[in-house]
Amino acid sequence: MKLISFDLQADFAFFRKPETNNTINLSYNIIHKPALLGILGAVLGLSGYQEKGKLPEYYEKLKDLKIGVEPLEHDKGNFTKTNIKYTNTVGYANKGTNFLTEELTLVNPVYRIYLLLDSDNELYSALYDSLKKGESVYIPYLGKNEFSAWWNPSTFTEYSFSNKEIKKEESVKIKSVFQKAIVLKGNTEAPFPDLLNIDFEEMNFLYFERLPKGFDLELMQYDITEFAFSNYQIKNAHLIENLVFVEELEAYVQLF
Repeated sequence: MKLISFDLQADFAFFRKPETNNTINLSYNIIHKPALLGILGAVLGLSGYQEKGKLPEYYEKLKDLKIGVEPLEHDKGNFTKTNIKYTNTVGYANKGTNFLTEELTLVNPVYRIYLLLDSDNELYSALYDSLKKGESVYIPYLGKNEFSAWWNPSTFTEYSFSNKEIKKEESVKIKSVFQKAIVLKGNTEAPFPDLLNIDFEEMNFLYFERLPKGFDLELMQYDITEFAFSNYQIKNAHLIENLVFVEELEAYVQLF
């Protein structure tokens, strides 16, 4: 097994939330697993949605892939957003009148994507090689095809990792977003050091978001889970599943 990461970015991103009203469409702030699998499918040249009610090839082949996400260049977990207005004049979309809509779009999002790859799996080996070389069969994008995404091969990193046991009384660093299995109030300590930020009092944060981690196959809609992201050291982290200790980071990453 190989643990790697690469830094995925775009000028804009829009990961549409299913819940919306007639005019304003909202975006998830953190890239979620179904969207990320679509990007990895584009890298490999796997097909997308072909038939209503049927999951695409990329999801079927990559759904068991373990991934982790760490937002970069953010403000306490949040990316800058801008409201973009569209006028849709296509007849079948608006029944003869101009349809006005707005999308709250992310600006310059950057994510460090962690992947746990089985080198004996031919598909995962091909993904490893493509990411390392900066190659993709199809153009990847962040939510909309006009928001093309890229990564610099120089950000490709391979890590040493282990399933290091977390003791009950221990506080640990978790570099990625993680599923909120515990109440974090009272389970945080001082933030872990960041060489780019000396004033720790200004940068302390806890960020929460409900994100899709897969699909409910009966309802054919997102399976939503509570996630958290923080620069605090987390207590009782032994109750959080699927954490791996990354030697080079001296911290944990959740792979889900």
